[in-house]
Amino acid sequence: MTVPFATSARSSVGLEWEIMLADGESGDLLPRAPEVLAALEDDSTLERYTVTGELLTNTVEVTSGVGDTVAAAVDDIADAIAAVRTFTDPAGIDLLCAGSHPFAQWYHQSVTDKTRYHKLIERTQWWGRNMMIWGIHVHVGVEDVNKVFPIINALSVYLPHLQALSASSPFWAGDRTGYASNRALVFQQLPTAGLPWPLEDWTQFEGYLDDMVGTGVMEDATEVRWDIRPAPRWGTIEVRACDGMSTLPELAAVGALVQVLVEHLSRRLDEGLPLETIQPWFTRENKWRAARYGLDARIIVDHLGTQRLVSEHLRETLDEVADIAVELKCARELEGIDTILTQGASYARQLAVADAADGDLREVVRHLVGEFRSGPTLREHLASAP
Repeated sequence: MTVPFATSARSSVGLEWEIMLADGESGDLLPRAPEVLAALEDDSTLERYTVTGELLTNTVEVTSGVGDTVAAAVDDIADAIAAVRTFTDPAGIDLLCAGSHPFAQWYHQSVTDKTRYHKLIERTQWWGRNMMIWGIHVHVGVEDVNKVFPIINALSVYLPHLQALSASSPFWAGDRTGYASNRALVFQQLPTAGLPWPLEDWTQFEGYLDDMVGTGVMEDATEVRWDIRPAPRWGTIEVRACDGMSTLPELAAVGALVQVLVEHLSRRLDEGLPLETIQPWFTRENKWRAARYGLDARIIVDHLGTQRLVSEHLRETLDEVADIAVELKCARELEGIDTILTQGASYARQLAVADAADGDLREVVRHLVGEFRSGPTLREHLASAP
């Protein structure tokens, strides 16, 4: 199978954000996405962004256009959300985002009426119906197909960093899971999801697709759901490992980190320098540690087995790529990573709200709704809580 890799501008950026629709009174999920999408059919600004449905009718996904900078992509996302609010606000529908909803139950949710989704549920059954998960996807343009898998393999070293920063699913169906990102472990139950296979080049990827399509596992490359995958149609590397970010500044921060990391690795290839990779078993262990402990995880950072606190290694990484961030005009957005490290990721904020509310998860939903709308600090939320 020959799979062309589209031409794209180096280090261009695209963002995707999956958003929950919730009842303004109860905080439970609402199956209102079809109505939202119908209301936006005549939106004249849809050329700059898109608003689409997802697996479940309680979700809309907003997608930016191709941005030269993270700021441009974020502007598209903000405009898309504003468009969604023209319908949801008058209808009493709240918007929020996290890797999971604190208390919603899978059996109350309806599947979007599309053939691809019905086929997925038919094949995956209980696990498929349990995919009540929300995430972000960050696309970064790569100008040379020969760079794609060397960068993916090296970027896998940073998967726990991205997963820990975005971790926002400490609750599942009303239970406190003990994980910072329960979503990370749920999502990998789908047949083609999880960590990327350590392929060496594009030819091996085409061989992988031959095998998977030939045996009926998937129909085409769009069904590759790895934590980092190539997106041949767009000419990008797509990072899909992250839980849903709870605020727009956090989305911008993680988008900037992915952009500068890809550019950093691309420059090393240009200079003929080796890219650091680690053994696949280390990558798998890192994923579990980040899902379990979030920013408190000790991760394996090199092939020798050196272990570091992920937050400390993140700060060192930020120093290493600071100059690139300035060149890519995303230094301001990248500063948001330090804010997350200082104030805590969403999972920690959610747990603090639940503790302060004696375990009332409706209060956690209200917290997430407030953060999504205006990004208040945890302190402000707790101060305003009844």
